[in-house]
Amino acid sequence: MKRRGAAGGSQLELSRAQILGFRRRVGALDERLPPGRRSLRQAAWAGLQDSMPRAALLSIHARVEGAGPSSWEDESLVQLWGPRFQVYVIAARDLAVFSLGRFPDDAKGRLRAEDLAARLHAHLDGRTMTYGEAGHALGVHPNSLRYAATTGTVLIRWAGARLPTVWTVPPAGDPAKARLELARRYLHVFGPTTARAFARWAGVSARAAAATFGSLRRSLTAVHTPLGDAWILTADESLFRADPRPAAPARLLPSGDAYFLLHGDYRALLVPDADRRSTLWTPRVWPGAVLLDGEIRGTWRRAHDTVTIQAWGRPSRAALAAVETEAAALPLPGIQGRIMVRFSD
Repeated sequence: MKRRGAAGGSQLELSRAQILGFRRRVGALDERLPPGRRSLRQAAWAGLQDSMPRAALLSIHARVEGAGPSSWEDESLVQLWGPRFQVYVIAARDLAVFSLGRFPDDAKGRLRAEDLAARLHAHLDGRTMTYGEAGHALGVHPNSLRYAATTGTVLIRWAGARLPTVWTVPPAGDPAKARLELARRYLHVFGPTTARAFARWAGVSARAAAATFGSLRRSLTAVHTPLGDAWILTADESLFRADPRPAAPARLLPSGDAYFLLHGDYRALLVPDADRRSTLWTPRVWPGAVLLDGEIRGTWRRAHDTVTIQAWGRPSRAALAAVETEAAALPLPGIQGRIMVRFSD
């Protein structure tokens, strides 16, 4: 549907159903992708947050057929300190996008990143070590090494139980081109959206985000949403207009999954009820989200081999059975027996 824009032209108007249907479609949440590295890269198109141990693995499982406990360790994937310096799993070929794409646009920030990266590279001299050891050897707080990640030369490995190890790789790519691609990835996975929202997600300055969206202007289409005016990739317009696909009966999305990695009013679009939003986006560690027939209808947490589901409302027997099937299939490392599912009020 078209509406009259502020400048008198026509503007595409998108409904909540169209937006969520698009996001599920491009996020491979209605139908899983076939096994393979191409699917792993598609699942990680906007990165897979892994700040909660093995969250990236569970995000892969929600999107790719046949995911196993070691899928996150596939040779085509790497870990780094990504957007907002959180731990991410990405496709190795997309390293420049998620690192150089966030390279600081101010002189002070660039100097800090480049200095730390150079000193870290010289100290490691081809070795790997924990970031704690590396930081102390350089005389800096280990957490400050995260700033070096924006140079595209720092990779990590974090299995969850111990400190991450860190090493350096040769730089590759151009920061300006990388940021344009990072914004395109964000628009494709999180659209419709704005430069301001991109800045918050990526952890870049509002000025850099506005300039990036300005550079992409010819490939963007203005739209009106229930939350106001926003942008989509022009190439995605047909997907927004397409008939919705049947939603999957159930998906268990981990803490930090891209589908609900949202802030501000964007959360209200996904979960209209304010009380329920407060149970999903908590002040500290977020639980996982229970996706039933295309809508978030609860939260979940795991303690070893027990998955606890807090459903919103009264799901049907078919929905409960679908959740149990999803939980039983979670590719959790170290779990030998059956995964137990418990429903709480």
